Amino acid sequence: MAIAIKSIPVLKDKAAAHFTSKVAENSAKKSSVDFSKQTSIAARILAKAKI
Repeated sequence: MAIAIKSIPVLKDKAAAHFTSKVAENSAKKSSVDFSKQTSIAARILAKAKI
């Protein structure tokens, strides 16, 4: 017996615009953490280990 194919929900109008704006907002936050201090510490450790 075949399984019925379910329709895929599609965002329209305001919901689509809101979703797109949230994606852009969250993508901007993606790299907000500054790891420069940890990177410099790791570089010093690697330099001391002569790797």
